[in-house]
Amino acid sequence: MCAALMDGRAWTVGELGNYAGLARSTASEHVDALVAHGIVRDIRQGRHRYIRLAGEDVAHVIECLGALASSDLPTPHSLIASRANTNLREGRTCYQHLAGKLGVSLVEQLQDRDYIDSQWQVTRRGRRLFTQWGVPITMLTTGTPCMDSTERRFHLGGPFGTGLCKALLHREWVARIGRTRAVRLTATGREALIDAGLAPGSPATIDDDDHRDLASL
Repeated sequence: MCAALMDGRAWTVGELGNYAGLARSTASEHVDALVAHGIVRDIRQGRHRYIRLAGEDVAHVIECLGALASSDLPTPHSLIASRANTNLREGRTCYQHLAGKLGVSLVEQLQDRDYIDSQWQVTRRGRRLFTQWGVPITMLTTGTPCMDSTERRFHLGGPFGTGLCKALLHREWVARIGRTRAVRLTATGREALIDAGLAPGSPATIDDDDHRDLASL
C-alpha cells in the first residue's frame, strides 16, 4: 500500500485493497493502522475516503527502506506483474520526484553538464535552463539526494526535485504509464533533453495497455 501511495496521489481504500490483493475489510484495517501511526492521512469527501502519504518525509523513509531491502517486493508470477516491475525500475515517481533509471540517469547527466553542482544545488547555468522548462523559481532553491530503492544510487529530491518532476509531467516530456506510478520519457522529452546537451541512450520499447513506450534514458 505504501508503495502504491508513493505516486503522490490519493487512493481509496478499495483501490489500495485491489492493488495489494486484499479484501476490503482487511485493507481497511491496514489503512486504519497506517493512519493511527501517522504514516498516511485520511481525507473524507462526502461518502468517499481518500488516503495519501502524510508527507515527503514519510515517502523518503519508505524509499530508504526499499534501498535497504535485499530484494524487490514479491509479486504474483505473471507476465503483467513482471512488466509492471520492469516499468517501475525503468522510471517512476518517488512521491513527487523522478526515480528509477530515468531519474537517476537524468540527475547524473545534469551534474555532469554543470546544471547542478556537487552539493545538489542549481547552478547559474542550470537556473536559466530550468526556468525555461517551467520550474518555479521558488522551487530552485533546494535540491537533495534521495537514495533510489532499485538503482542504489541517488535521484533528485527536495523542493527542486518536486518542481522538476511536475514541470516535466506538465510539459508531457515525461508521461505516466497507465494508472501506476511508472513513467516514461516521451519523444518530445527526448528531443528537449538533446537540445539541453543531455544524451538519452537508445530507446527501450515496453508494451503497456497496447502502448509502445520509451521507458529509459
